[in-house]
Parts: sequence; structure tokens; C-alpha cells
Amino acid sequence: MLISKYSAPEFDPYGDNTHDEPTTLWPAPVASGALTASVSLPGSKSLTARELVLAALADGPSLLRAPLHSRDTTNMVAALRSLGVGIEEKPGSGEFGADLLVTPPEELFGSTTIDCGQAGTVMRFVPPVAGLALGPTMFDADDSARGRPMRSIISSLRDLGVDINDDGRGSLPFTVHGTGRVAGGAISIDASSSSQFVSALLLSAPRFENGLDLTHSGERLPSLPHIEMTIASLAARGVVVESPEVGHWIVAPGSIRAVDVDIEPDLSNAAPFLAAAVVTGGSITISGWPAATTQVGDDLADLLPLFGATVTRDGDRLTVTGGDSVRGITVDLSTGGELAPAIVAIAALADGPSEITGIGHIRHHETDRLAALAAEINGLGGAVTELPDGLRIEPKPLHGSVWRSYEDHRMATAGAIIGLAVPGVEIENVATTAKTLPQFTELWQRMVEEGTA
Repeated sequence: MLISKYSAPEFDPYGDNTHDEPTTLWPAPVASGALTASVSLPGSKSLTARELVLAALADGPSLLRAPLHSRDTTNMVAALRSLGVGIEEKPGSGEFGADLLVTPPEELFGSTTIDCGQAGTVMRFVPPVAGLALGPTMFDADDSARGRPMRSIISSLRDLGVDINDDGRGSLPFTVHGTGRVAGGAISIDASSSSQFVSALLLSAPRFENGLDLTHSGERLPSLPHIEMTIASLAARGVVVESPEVGHWIVAPGSIRAVDVDIEPDLSNAAPFLAAAVVTGGSITISGWPAATTQVGDDLADLLPLFGATVTRDGDRLTVTGGDSVRGITVDLSTGGELAPAIVAIAALADGPSEITGIGHIRHHETDRLAALAAEINGLGGAVTELPDGLRIEPKPLHGSVWRSYEDHRMATAGAIIGLAVPGVEIENVATTAKTLPQFTELWQRMVEEGTA
């Protein structure tokens, strides 16, 4: 099937969405029966982003084996290269592209413009690095990403002694006027809208002159596993992050050790494929599943049985087998909000009501995912109600229609899950999946075709 390169305008689920531009739609493949397939996935976006930043600030070259090659990571590589970091492709150790040899420069330099695209990791992880560079660095992003929360990272860097010009917006675009040093020290931030604010500061903290003493001041801290991933990545490079209490982190100044790293497969990108087993009553295996990991996608092994599925492990192979029906669930997803679109898509096909909460923060991702999921499922005839921090889904027969992606990769894959069971679902701008999984349509089509053979 053809993949559209058309980039659709931002869609407002409550507004007038008529546009002059033609839209190419991708007919979501329908499963004619239970799917049985084995799927291999490329590297973790979250780990690739963290390891690229740490390697750029390390005390020598680092080799990243089997990293993800996607739009987000391409933007990260380009951003770090523009600050003087050497990043060279080497023959790949995996099936999804080249390894990356990262060589830090003697001195980081700015005087450049960084295009963040839609990558939250770039717009949040790289500004602290730019503070350590010499010269101004302007950050900008796609129009649809300019509204993503940035005030906490801007204000926290100012508190650490970095000069930033944002014309008072607290959002993109802005310019970091790097002086080659960041004072560091003790600060308090509100990371309620994104754990990336914490990870961004921790990644560069060892290079701050006074290290970092960081306290989260908000009411809640979403996606804590992503912070734990950052701490584990730092620990592997010899950096100790002390946490005397929840929401408080201390990093002493020091060097970041150069190490070679194997990037795990992206377990969050496994979500739609494993969901396919649940909604078709089939059996899907993901190869390369790590025995221990900080990736939030590992929670799928506990979440999918709530729908009536079974999960088994055989070495590095994790298999999900769907039950005779899909049960409704009640679950708090506060630690794994990025899994919510896939979980909600399954719930839309369940035979009982579901309530998924703890995910208010996903209103601030590529789009307002709560509003988008409700609008698209209801557009297929569903009955979804928005809650302050989640969604309530009532069982209702669905019909085919256009499923809008909102320039959001996880919205596109959620539509593909529903399309397995509902004929006539057509996904607008499925090419947005290239943000984290450029091979999505190929892998999905192969799973459907070979899984029912």
C-alpha cells in the first residue's frame, strides 16, 4: 500500500476542520481472523535520545548499537551535530540501520538554529546542552509543536544562570545564549505536564559547575519510569543521582564516562502489535524483549491481561495471546501515559465499559490526546466521555470512517488497531508514524497478511 507524504494541518476536534488541501488516506488493514505472527522492532526512541545526549557530553567517543532511526532521532542527531558533536554512521549491528559513533567536541559551540520538529526530547533535552555551548542557539519546531509546554525548562535554565530570550512566551521559538558554562545549583520546578523537564536537567547536570539539586514542586509527577530510565542511563556512565525523597534529585558535578551502549527495542512501539493479539484473539510475539528494563512499555505485560489476554515469556521473546472476548477495564495509567492510545483503542472494542485515568498530562503531547481519542472513536460511532484526567469508554458497535492522526504517531497507530476489527477505517496522514517507527505500515501489513496465512 502507498504511504502518503502529505502532512495534514492541525485538526481541532471541536472546530471547523475544512481545508483546501487534498488528503491521502491509508485504508487500515482488516484482520480476517485471529492473527499469529512474530515481530521485530527497532530501537527505543527514549533510550536513543538519552544516550545521544549523554554521549555528546561524555569524556570520549561512544558507540550506540542498534539505535532508532526515525524523524525524532534524526532531529536529535542534527541538533547535536549543529553544536559541534561528531556523529558518524557505522555498519549496523541490527536489522534497522546503522550504529552511531558519537564523538564529543573539545568545546560545544552555538551560533546555530535547531529544528525540533515534533520531538519533545529535542526541544527539552538539548537547551541545557546549548547552555554549555558558546554562542546563541535558536530553537524552533513544527507549527503543531510550538504550543507544547516549555515554560518549566525555560524558567529552570534561567534559575541555573542561563540567558534565554523567549519574548515572555514561555514557549517555542526561543534562543539560548550560551556562554560555555552553566552555574547549576539548587532549583525547584513544576514538572506536572511532562517528566521530560526533569530528565532534561539531569542529563546535563554533571557538566554544570555546581551540579544540580532539583526539587519537583507540582502536585503530581507523570511518567516516573522515564525519569528512572534517565537515572539508569547516567549510572551506566558513572554518574550517581541521589534521590533522598520522591521528587528530589541531587547530581554532583563531574565527568560523564564514554561507554558503548546496546539500545533495547522500543517496547512502547510494541503496544499496537501486542494489542492486535488482544482484539483479534490471536497470538503476537515480540522478539528481543529485555529481561529487565526501565521502559514503560514493559507494563504491557501486566496491562494486557486485564483485557483477558495471557502473556508468556521464552528467553527474549514475549508473546501475548488474546482471549475469547475483550473485557472492559478500570486502570490508572499515570506511570505509562504513552501507552494510553493503544489501551484506549482496545477498550473501544471491549464488550464492557472501561475507565482509564491518570493520563491528564497526555493533553500536552503532540496533540490533546484525550480530546483526539474521544473525537475519533465517537466519529466511528463510539461512546467516549472525557474525564478531567482520563476517558470513560462505553461499548458500542463501531463503523468505518476517516480516522484523523492530528500529526500524532500514536493516534495513527491507535486507528490501525481499531481498523483490524472495523472495516472501512481510513487513517489520515499515517506517515506521521515515521516520528518513532518509520517501518510501521510495512510491519503492520506484513503482520496482517502473514498472521492470517
